[in-house]
Amino acid sequence: MPPTDERSNRSEPSSEPRSELSTFASVRRLHPYVRTALPRLAAGLAASLGASLMALAIPRVLQWVTDGPLTAGARDHDWSGLAWSVALVAVLGAGEAGLILLRRTLVMFPGTRVEAAMRMSLFRHLQDLPVSFHDRWPGGQLLSRIMGDLGLLRRWLVFGIIQLVVSIVTIVVGVGLLVATGGWLGIIFLCGAIPVTVLAFRFSRRYRKISRLSQDQSGDLATTVEESVHGIRVLKAFGRGPDALDQFTEQAAELRETEIRKATTDAGLTTALRVIPEVTQAVALVVGAYLVAQGDMTLGALVAFFTTTAVINGPVVDLGMTLSMTLNARTAVDRFFEVMDTVNPLTDPERPARPEPVTPGRGGATGGHVAFRDVTFRYDDAARPVLRHVDLELPPGTTTALVGLTGSGKSTLAMLAPRLFDVTVGRVEVDGVDVRDLTRTQVRERVAVAFEDPTLFSASVRDNVLLGVSDDLPDAERETLLAESLEIAQAHFVADLPDGADTRIGEEGMSLSGGQRQRLALARAIAARPRVLVLDDPLSALDVTTEEAVTARLRDVLAATTTLVIAHRPSTVALADRVAVLQDGRVTAVGTHQELLASDPHYRHIISSLTSEPTPSPTSQEALS
Repeated sequence: MPPTDERSNRSEPSSEPRSELSTFASVRRLHPYVRTALPRLAAGLAASLGASLMALAIPRVLQWVTDGPLTAGARDHDWSGLAWSVALVAVLGAGEAGLILLRRTLVMFPGTRVEAAMRMSLFRHLQDLPVSFHDRWPGGQLLSRIMGDLGLLRRWLVFGIIQLVVSIVTIVVGVGLLVATGGWLGIIFLCGAIPVTVLAFRFSRRYRKISRLSQDQSGDLATTVEESVHGIRVLKAFGRGPDALDQFTEQAAELRETEIRKATTDAGLTTALRVIPEVTQAVALVVGAYLVAQGDMTLGALVAFFTTTAVINGPVVDLGMTLSMTLNARTAVDRFFEVMDTVNPLTDPERPARPEPVTPGRGGATGGHVAFRDVTFRYDDAARPVLRHVDLELPPGTTTALVGLTGSGKSTLAMLAPRLFDVTVGRVEVDGVDVRDLTRTQVRERVAVAFEDPTLFSASVRDNVLLGVSDDLPDAERETLLAESLEIAQAHFVADLPDGADTRIGEEGMSLSGGQRQRLALARAIAARPRVLVLDDPLSALDVTTEEAVTARLRDVLAATTTLVIAHRPSTVALADRVAVLQDGRVTAVGTHQELLASDPHYRHIISSLTSEPTPSPTSQEALS
């Protein structure tokens, strides 16, 4: 009885309810990333607080000058005390400016390092997450998180959080001084803080929702741009450019409306933060003038009071900006951890098996034995399994063609060998070892894939073809692998490129034809010299003559490699030593082409549907007959 242990391919949700975290709790999650930068950030905060306290000390000096040296100097014609007072104010002002400069110097570099570390961590996690995650997440959303959100977080770390703390401390200390030294005037000013606090609380609740909506809509808009750029040929070919523009315009208008709502909410708080202090100052001025006239307050105390309010008013007005920046940062933190909290179900075992190491080279690697044992697979969002109780053996050094009607599960089965997905039930073995008992690196050293729809990168031809080749291989051997792989894939066009193999191809290889991209992708799989090679109809875009040449050379290179070929054409079946028939998610027959033609009606139906495609070359027809 084959083993049937079940290991789910579902992603586990985060155990922490992100939507219910407070702003402080959300921001606190940044600690692992900012830990090394904390000393300099704390020093920058201390410098900024020192500057604020120096600014609050200046009104005390002015009070002393007004009630002391200024009055006495005018009476006794002795201005020495006034000179010392002016010098003290100048020293305090210069100290404030110096501390502000020090703060900027201290926080600039650690902020950029934190941003870089978070960006690298997010990108590393994105590379580690399985294909199923990237199937669900739009590229624009991920791009907006790794670029826009992290840039916003950096600005908040180096300015927003420090400014928020300094503003709050300045307001609290300043109001305390006003109440302690200004008497009734301080109480009047304190009364104005009550509506400010209420408004700030209501603002934070409203603004947080709008901020999240804005950042999500920005990600959606980035996705639309990305899809339009990648699909520009299709849009032009079908004349759908205006429709794409209409969709973009609609999304951009929605984002604009959200940004206007956000700006309006921010402006409402900023207006209140300007008006309320001004009103309290006007009331305090009337009361203060009366108290001075009655002799209940000195002129110096009145001057100190209004000078202190001038120092406080700046942080009060800035409070709206720093609050909005903090709430934007909180949203960015939530969006960052939505990705980072995604658990990768394709994990490496704690104690991986240690099979014979793969040593690729000119001779290739010895063919591996692949076995699918009672394999059942269901996608996360599917109601029923795509594959059910599949048993299939791929003997070492053989080539097996996998055929079936559209939707039978051929590509899904092929993707289980390199562990791009994990089986729901059953086992996939390479050389007798469950692929889940190997690290993903070990699996992919042994199994290489050439997809029907090739993906190339904005790099040189050499870098694309040698993508799966170890950097430790000597340069001479790498060049030999490159030349041989290009020759086997019949990619002779590379010699005609402006810089040969060093030519940098455009994004996704769109500067090349479909057949050229397929040949480079095939060369990339061949260059890896794997034990197991999975070919997902990699010759579909080739002309008949080129396909014949590639097929002939593949027969030589695949002689020592276990190969699984997903066949969509009779010419692809010609590569195979034997054929496996997949029907409704089950392997219903395995044998040679001749055996299956004689014994399996469903196979004859499949072959008849395949031969309705362009007629294969005579060489391929002979191989099938």
